[in-house]
Amino acid sequence: MREAQNNCYVGLDIGTSTVKCVVGMLDPGSNQLSVIGHGSAKNSGMRKGTVVHVDDVAEAIIAAVTEAERISGQQIHRATINVNGSHVTGFNSRGVIAISAANREITPEDRMRVEEAATVVSLPANREIIQFFAKNYSLDGQQNIKDPVGMQGIRLEVDAHIVTAATPNLRNLNQALEKSAISPNNFTVSSLAAAEAVLTRQQKEAGTLVLDIGAGTTNWIVIEDGEVQHVGVIPVGGINLTNDLAIGLRTDLDVAEKVKIEHATLTPDHNKTTVTIKSGKQVYNFDFADVTMITEARIDELLELVDKELGRIKKSRKLPGGVVITGGSAKLPGLADFTRDKLQLPARTGKIRNVSGLVDTVESPSYSGVVGLMMLDMLLLPDTLVPQQSSLTQSTYSIANKLLKRFKKHI
Repeated sequence: MREAQNNCYVGLDIGTSTVKCVVGMLDPGSNQLSVIGHGSAKNSGMRKGTVVHVDDVAEAIIAAVTEAERISGQQIHRATINVNGSHVTGFNSRGVIAISAANREITPEDRMRVEEAATVVSLPANREIIQFFAKNYSLDGQQNIKDPVGMQGIRLEVDAHIVTAATPNLRNLNQALEKSAISPNNFTVSSLAAAEAVLTRQQKEAGTLVLDIGAGTTNWIVIEDGEVQHVGVIPVGGINLTNDLAIGLRTDLDVAEKVKIEHATLTPDHNKTTVTIKSGKQVYNFDFADVTMITEARIDELLELVDKELGRIKKSRKLPGGVVITGGSAKLPGLADFTRDKLQLPARTGKIRNVSGLVDTVESPSYSGVVGLMMLDMLLLPDTLVPQQSSLTQSTYSIANKLLKRFKKHI
């Protein structure tokens, strides 16, 4: 129960290479979430965002949660958790209902009915809905309505975006959580969590792409008019760059990882010709031009995949809010400028917003997702328990939360 955690809110980011846990409490003075604990642990049980070794993932979760408990002084039993991997896909749907009330005034129950109608879709037996986003409503032909409750009409429609995931992957994730004695309050996609942590209200209204570039996957989300428009996962991340460097430089993976962390860049430096890496007792020298060429080729390929996804939803070069980059790979020097040139959109590295407390410990872009999960752990509470409004509409979260309770049969 919530009481066992003394009203703290917990985000648990189960990533391909690292599990992170962040604990927060509401600061009565500032009405902001205050970070009171954090923990991280290496994860060797996942490949490209999906669980392949349940016990290894469980061990990583336990280690990260234990560290967060030690720092926060709180016992952690529940959390809001991300669902990752290329098996996560999104699609648009539409729901339509007739209003039969005598006064024909739209009620919250009508809004729930039309959203439920949008979820009546044919899914394969091995897939299930994990998240529902209402984009906008139409009432008797009047379009782009944010909230129809209180308006009058006889035909109510909703355009929605529905996110699904593979049931076997969800069951494996749930097994790892059971072994680590953590119960999920909510499951959500990593990109939504990152967006909640780094985007301003203006960016959400204007139309913004958030790229959460992790070790094994790149999660992306487009938010426009304050609502989620599309969600996707690309199975390419920082590990791919490490592999490319290992092959191109003909060196070991651990050496290639050091090259990536210490010397990989997208910013030209004509005065630098070689890079030197020490690994154990050995010293390795590589041509800086080779490192730069390999780095540019991998990031160029990733952004080409992103642009194809944007083109598919007719948003390529059409997002005034630009691109906000988060995740561990966001620290790659020159990435924002390179992205700006490739996608022809404004680009910047995301910074965590609206939190206090131990902020300096979670200010890295790699913590954007888990801090956002902590925020959503509070925002996805039942309506009567939500202490503050989200910059994404609170109604979106509360309605989605009610609908999701009907979907969660296996997780």
